[in-house]
Amino acid sequence: AQAGQGFELHQPQDKVSVAVGETLTLRCTTSGRAEPGPVRWLKGWGSGNKTVYDQREKDPSPRVTRAVLRSDTDFTIHIRNFQPDDVGTYYCVKFIKDKTGEDKVFQHGRGTEVSVHETALVPGMVAAAVVLCFLLLLLGLFVALCLYRRKRQGGAGSPCPARTVAVGSFSSIPLQCCAGTPSTPSEVLDAESSHLPSQQSSKEENDIQYADLQPLPPASRRSRSPGTAPTEYASLRLAAK
Repeated sequence: AQAGQGFELHQPQDKVSVAVGETLTLRCTTSGRAEPGPVRWLKGWGSGNKTVYDQREKDPSPRVTRAVLRSDTDFTIHIRNFQPDDVGTYYCVKFIKDKTGEDKVFQHGRGTEVSVHETALVPGMVAAAVVLCFLLLLLGLFVALCLYRRKRQGGAGSPCPARTVAVGSFSSIPLQCCAGTPSTPSEVLDAESSHLPSQQSSKEENDIQYADLQPLPPASRRSRSPGTAPTEYASLRLAAK
């Protein structure tokens, strides 16, 4: 029988997508007989092609291995640790010797287009992401709680310090002035209010709504006794209950 009759080369894969770091498998099988010559895997076609696997070479590349060692019909190969530079179109090619002894293409497959895709999330990575999100949520709630408690503690006391007001020749009276609603009276210490004139109310009316200092009109010099200094009085309006 004439060599080469009934020979067929099968390259079933049209497109393959591989993640970086995974193993790429390129399938190629032959049937029938052909003239002597190697089977090779080429990346690309034409003058710019690159030999990935050659049947005659024992160890063509440390990353490329045969799926079935020393098989004459199965030329499937594995390319370990796939990298973005490995993207391209691969051809399984059967060569034979011509009259000059050079290898020439006898048959080749349709080509397998290889692309790279993102690594899929494994269950462990998903679980770690969920735990991290939960911890971040707890941290946010803890910070919000601390800020809320600090705000409550800061608002429980007086928002502004007490101040003293000098009332003429009397001792100074500490007043606490705080911004609030008109119905909220300010407070004055009862101990200090005992220095006021007898016009002040009893201790039951110790809530001061507001304080107003009103100097008396200047007295006539004729009616002033010699050696008498002018005197100012304080008028305190108290909130009646």
